Amino acid sequence: MAKLSCHRCGKQVYPTDKVGPLKDSSFFHNGCFKCYICGTRLALKTYCNNRNNHEDKEVYCSNHVPIASPHDLPMEKKANGSPKERAAEKQYKIDAGINDMKIAHAIKATGVAKPYPKIMHEGAKYVVDYDDQTRLELIHRGQEDELYKNFGDERLMEHERFEKDTREEWEQALADFAKKFERGQANKLQKDDLIRQLTIKREKKLETITQRRKERERHKTAELVDVQAREMLELFKQSRMQNGFSEADQALPSYPATPPPPAPPSCPKRMVYTSTEVFESIDQVAIDIAQSEFTSFTELIRILTYNATCDVDKARAIYRWITIKNLNTMVFEEGLDSDSPMGLLRGIKYGTESYHVLFKRLCSYAGLHSVVIKGFSKSAGYQPGLKFDEGSYRFRNTWNAAYLDGNWRFVQCNWGARHLVNAKEGELNGKGADGNLRYEYDDHYFMTDPEEFIYEFFPSDASWQLLPRPLSLSQFERIPFVRSLFFKYGLAFTDDTLESQIYTDRTGAASVSIRLPEKGGEDLIFHYNLKLYDSEDTSMNGMSLKRFVMQSVGDKVVSFRVHAPAPRPLLLDIFANSVSSGHYLTGQPIKFKSVCKFKIMCEELSVIMVPLPECASGEWGPAKARRLFGILPVTHPEPIINTGRTAEIRFKMTKPLSEFVASLHRNRTDDRTLAPCAKCQIRGDTVSIWVEFPEEGQYGLDIYTSDTRQLLTHCCKYLIHSRLN
Repeated sequence: MAKLSCHRCGKQVYPTDKVGPLKDSSFFHNGCFKCYICGTRLALKTYCNNRNNHEDKEVYCSNHVPIASPHDLPMEKKANGSPKERAAEKQYKIDAGINDMKIAHAIKATGVAKPYPKIMHEGAKYVVDYDDQTRLELIHRGQEDELYKNFGDERLMEHERFEKDTREEWEQALADFAKKFERGQANKLQKDDLIRQLTIKREKKLETITQRRKERERHKTAELVDVQAREMLELFKQSRMQNGFSEADQALPSYPATPPPPAPPSCPKRMVYTSTEVFESIDQVAIDIAQSEFTSFTELIRILTYNATCDVDKARAIYRWITIKNLNTMVFEEGLDSDSPMGLLRGIKYGTESYHVLFKRLCSYAGLHSVVIKGFSKSAGYQPGLKFDEGSYRFRNTWNAAYLDGNWRFVQCNWGARHLVNAKEGELNGKGADGNLRYEYDDHYFMTDPEEFIYEFFPSDASWQLLPRPLSLSQFERIPFVRSLFFKYGLAFTDDTLESQIYTDRTGAASVSIRLPEKGGEDLIFHYNLKLYDSEDTSMNGMSLKRFVMQSVGDKVVSFRVHAPAPRPLLLDIFANSVSSGHYLTGQPIKFKSVCKFKIMCEELSVIMVPLPECASGEWGPAKARRLFGILPVTHPEPIINTGRTAEIRFKMTKPLSEFVASLHRNRTDDRTLAPCAKCQIRGDTVSIWVEFPEEGQYGLDIYTSDTRQLLTHCCKYLIHSRLN
């Protein structure tokens, strides 16, 4: 009797362990009869063949079988096809107007196209057997079903108890009022007021009960996930021992069986990777998979991490999948089947599971150690100068740390997810279901360095700061309030002792200086906003508060000099963006994003501050002209000019510009009156701005330019003090 070989592993198949023959006369071991893509165990009633290529003898599950699209070319015909088939194929080529070379190339491309790249099961080196992991997942799912059923029962009982107590309270209050009304001690208006007060009390009580219940359920869910994660990781540990995988196995990088204690990482994030391009294939798989559905976390994690070569790759795949899914906007139907793909995320539906819990869960399925960290964050609604209340839920937050590349690293999936509409091409984004939505992730929150993470997050357990010298809560409150873009642009404060609250001197003056990076600093442009700290007012006495800030750039430093107009706290918000000169010259609006905020405290003011002349917004001085337009200052390199009745300002052009226009401004003076006072002249590559001042005082000079194709664009501005004597 001829020996039969398994198509998957090539080894002999015995009758007691045989699946087949299939339609293509192939045989498989029972254990090898799994999906070619994800490894899901199959049966004769559930397996599928490749519908794009009949020569492919592999088997697939229904989720991953390659399916021909309506626009695919016909299947490649076999050499022994019938004359009718060959004639039909030839006629198709003629009708399509495609030559033989193009047809062959297209058929070849179609033949290799698959929803996900192939997983070679023999060489994939999965530590845990698919069936063992699936079996444990089913046990865990049963535990979760029981937990959520208890949640539902408790919610119903709590609601009934609340309604009963509320009804009794209302009946008693209205009965007491009726007695007073009968005695003439109350009237109808007082009844309306009583009902309004009872309604407000009811809503507040319900809000408190709901908040406590959600917190209790989140705590129980986190506890269950923590236990289940330990069991899943124990399965990895046992499988390593049973299968003889050693920690030194080259195919399995060393990874500890038990989570090490928290400690500062041995190297910064940039030593692990410097560009997200290293994750291009990992990210793309996560983006593709986010559009598909899975029936188990085991299946999901194996597809998600099939191309991962190390623990960092696995964590990255999980991070990108979670941030792409945008869990905050998911809508779950009532009566959702817990075995359905969306049912896997039913903890999100119940409000008991969030990004950090899901990240920890998926890490355990990938064999990674992860912890959920609780503490405070400078999140939405926070302003510099606010205090954190240990007994309050406000500004409470949770995030993760994962053990990657031999170190604990911070991961904040919730803050890493950003939802955009009509994102620019070239960004590594996942496309939304309706074709118009895209998701952009913030890479700052993946493996964030502790020295940067501490600016926004303060853990309750100081050891999870992962800093050599942990900060106290009061120190966390005092350090500057910065956002992720501050670090993305490579910015740093020139004063290491700078705090979130800055006190002015007696003249109302205070400064914030930010050092620009050596690389990419030339393309950074800044903006700011100044408003009253305790309100949304951006003006005082009819004057914009922006006119009390002087922004300037010099020697790789951007400075913001604030002169408080009154002894009232102010909020200074600093924005930035990276813009090329070509984009700036198009005149299209530029979107700025906040990089840091400060509370400006003016306790005493000995002088009356005068607002700056009302010029175009943005920085003062010629640095902007040099960076964006290649115009070099010849006579006045500083933003402030002290002069007499006249001033001549000269520039040298490094590239041709067709036109220059200067506009003079002064407080309480009509711009039309000052229009003849400033004139421009171009001679060769030299530009001269002549200004004659009608009287002494403080002036602002705006300079505009354009090339032969564009409209006038603001180039730079000067603050000029003219003294006629």
